[in-house]
Amino acid sequence: MARRCAICDKGVQIGMQVSHSHIRNKRTWMPNLQRVRALVEGSPRRIMVCTRCLRSGKVQRSV
Repeated sequence: MARRCAICDKGVQIGMQVSHSHIRNKRTWMPNLQRVRALVEGSPRRIMVCTRCLRSGKVQRSV
């Protein structure tokens, strides 16, 4: 399963960790994904959704 939000398609960000002495190392920032039961096309399914989409109400949760 990919580390992507099913709603907004937010994924992994890649960049550099820079120390005080400016030594650079590659690092990744992971999105805060939660596995939730949501209504997708009228039927409940488990999808990976970022917390930003959950908080803003873009996901209709199923009971």
